[in-house]
Amino acid sequence: MLFNLEAPFQATGDQPQAISQLTTYLKAGNRIQTLLGATGTGKTFSVASVIEKVGKPTLVLAHNKTLAAQLCNELRGFFPHN
Repeated sequence: MLFNLEAPFQATGDQPQAISQLTTYLKAGNRIQTLLGATGTGKTFSVASVIEKVGKPTLVLAHNKTLAAQLCNELRGFFPHN
């Protein structure tokens, strides 16, 4: 499946390494991964980047409805054509 990430910025700081490692692990068959980071560090963008690179439908979990709605809206913004 083709996912086209659209964002007005690029990965910075620790993001490129995290994106690369998560992508490598997932492509190697390690299906369950966890990305940890403080508020505002770009976790959602990093996950969107991994989704684009892996190219597979992805289940994103959140611990409450408010966060789930926020993630849904942000991911829709990153993938407006998917």
